[in-house]
This record gives sequence, C-alpha cells and structure tokens, in this order.
Amino acid sequence: MALQTFVNTFAGNPLNRVSDRRTDEAWLAEKLADPSSLAVAIWNGKPLVENGAEPKSVQIAYLRASLAGELAGGQERLAFMGLWKETAVFAVDLEGGADPAEGPLNGLGRFEDLRAVAPRLPATDAAILSTAKSLFEWRRRHKFCSACGQPSEVREGGWKRACPSCKGEHFPRTDPVVIMLPVFGERCLLGRQAIWPKGMFSALAGFLEPGESIEEACAREVMEESGLTALSVRYHSTQPWPYPSSLMIGLIAEVSDDEATPDQTELEEVRWFSRDEAAALLKGDLPGVFAPPPLAIAHTILKAWVEGF
Repeated sequence: MALQTFVNTFAGNPLNRVSDRRTDEAWLAEKLADPSSLAVAIWNGKPLVENGAEPKSVQIAYLRASLAGELAGGQERLAFMGLWKETAVFAVDLEGGADPAEGPLNGLGRFEDLRAVAPRLPATDAAILSTAKSLFEWRRRHKFCSACGQPSEVREGGWKRACPSCKGEHFPRTDPVVIMLPVFGERCLLGRQAIWPKGMFSALAGFLEPGESIEEACAREVMEESGLTALSVRYHSTQPWPYPSSLMIGLIAEVSDDEATPDQTELEEVRWFSRDEAAALLKGDLPGVFAPPPLAIAHTILKAWVEGF
C-alpha cells in the first residue's frame, strides 16, 4: 500500500520484499522450485511484456520461476523480488545479442523498452520492473569488490555482493537527485538543455553531493543553473528512476527574485511561466514549447504547483 499522497511512475511496488528471508538459502531454493512461483524477465534492460486487457495496454509477461532459474544458470543473473500475497516473485537478467523472445521464451511475450511502455503498464507492474532493472544495473556495474578489486559473488537473493577475498560486503546503491521547481510570486521557472527535443522545458535538477542536506543541494543547484537564491524549500514527492538507479526528490523552491540566467553549461535557456501558461504547457496548448510527459516527476511537480500545492 502506498504511504504517500503522490505516487509517481515506478513507485508503489506492491510486493512484500520480506528482506528477512533473503538469507535463508533453503527457503529461496524451495520458492524457486515451487510451481506457483513467478518471475519477470529483463533482457538488456528491457522487460518481457504482453498485451493487457485494455486496448493498447501492456502488462508483465510472467514466467515460471523454475524456468527463470534455468535461464539464469546460477545466482549471478537471478534475484528474489518478494511476495505477492503468498506467491514468490523472482527476476532473471538476460544479456546478449539474440532476443530470447525468439528463442527459449518464444510465444511468452516480447521485450520492450521500459521507459516507452511504462505509461501503458499498470502502475504496480511498472514499479516491479523498475526495481528489477535498477537491481540488475547495480549488480552489472559492481561485479568487482570496491575494496580489493577481486571478483565478488551474489548473496541474499541478489541483494548483496560479497567478496571471497577480503570478506567485504556490498549493497545496492541509489543515487539521490534533487529536482525542483523554482517559483517567484505567481510564476515558476523551467529550463532546457541543448540535447533535449526542441521546445521542451523541464524542472531544474542535479545530484545530491556528500555532506549536503536535500535543501542545501536544492539551493546549490538552483544557484548554479539559474543564478537564483532559494529562500525556502518544500518537499513534494519522490520517484524511483531506473536509469540506472536514482531517486528523484521532487521539490518546490521559493526564490528571492526573478533575475534568472542560464549557466550555459547544463542549461541553454530558462523561462518564467505563469500558472495559466504552465497549465497550457501541460496540456500541450502553448505554441512552440512543451512539458515533460506524465511519466516524469517534473510533470507531476509542475501540475501540483499549477493546482495550488
């Protein structure tokens, strides 16, 4: 059950992670062999999906967990995701140039880009797939011990890597990102990067640095990207973002004035929008410019401000 008012895309994972059972190898093996257990498949970062009940909708194409175990060929490509009521759910990470949907998974679904299909997935499915993708991305990038450089091994259902050499233990990392909407009076500031599609404006954003509070990171990024001074910061919501494994922390920042200047490094342009203009922007009714899609927390924050949050 969601614990917050605003549940962004990729949030709201319905599975009970039962993290206390991850150390029980016999229990995990029993669940993997259980005919009722299920698994999701990820191939080169793309989830296996199938058509949903509604037109144009898609949903997770679940596999038998035992088949996922066979495809994994060991613990390195397998992860225990949690329980749906009493049903265990695993994930298998597949790589390579050959599409498994045309091989061992023929007829069971198709692999599609997660970002592209997320708006068509049930929110709970998108959250489960986001979790699996982020976990596998971490494991793929951390195959060697960061303390001694030796190969590490998967432990605890895929949620830990252990180094046999120096006994070091490594756990999944999430990169916190502040993403904020600077506001002054009845106007908000949006910016655009040169690499974005022409006409797209979005919220300002940046990674949290060591030793910073969320508020301090927000103020620093606002100053760096637009030259504005943040006076106060309000929390809105967060969004898991599996590219590769960030947590977007949505904020609204009151700023001291409207003399904004793009830094020309990250942002090539900044622009003030009134509430009416921002509302039109969200609807796609403002000529020449457009907002991020509803998939993005930037869209959610902007919508909340338009509605008086």
